[in-house]
Amino acid sequence: FQFIYLWCPLPRAAPPSCFTLAAFCNETMFRKFTREENVKSHAKVKSSEQRGIRAAIVEQYPALVEHIEDILPKKEPMLVCKCTNYIQLVLAPSGEFVFFQCRSGPFIPTLRLLHRYPDILPKYQVDRGAIKFVLSGANIMSPGLTSAGGDMAEVPENSVVSIFAEGKEHALAIGITVASTATIRRDNKGIAVENTHYLKDDLWDLRAME
Repeated sequence: FQFIYLWCPLPRAAPPSCFTLAAFCNETMFRKFTREENVKSHAKVKSSEQRGIRAAIVEQYPALVEHIEDILPKKEPMLVCKCTNYIQLVLAPSGEFVFFQCRSGPFIPTLRLLHRYPDILPKYQVDRGAIKFVLSGANIMSPGLTSAGGDMAEVPENSVVSIFAEGKEHALAIGITVASTATIRRDNKGIAVENTHYLKDDLWDLRAME
């Protein structure tokens, strides 16, 4: 879509790949993230850009088709924050952050939105022993997913997934897989998911633009 390249200019000869998305949207993205230091602008977008964002979100998350009007009403102005490190945040009319985007990658729901619509992302589950590490912002390691308490939906490399935990009702984090589920299960070592947004990180705490 044209609005992506308008907001996040990139060299035409080498647009970012999904690998670039995983590399930039990592566990450091919302650490030490503040309104004063990281939000560069906060403004309404044009109606054509608003339509493009809504269309992209519905295409990425078909389960939101019947809810998109509640999340981002067509007749309400859409506000977007442009931030440092090629991040942009999409706001609901209330000012709450509902999606974020890194460079020209997919729009990723915030955890607060995911808690309202928990089935819009493929689900990974870590075992109990991994919970404290996920909540500290660490990447998700393969053994925490392949153990008896873990579970994984079948997805390809560079998929956006929700991270649940054994015995917990709500998602703890959202991340991007660095390998397919089959490869993670087969190799059972190293990082499986880049932790992009987790419970109690600065985006969670910031919550909205005042």
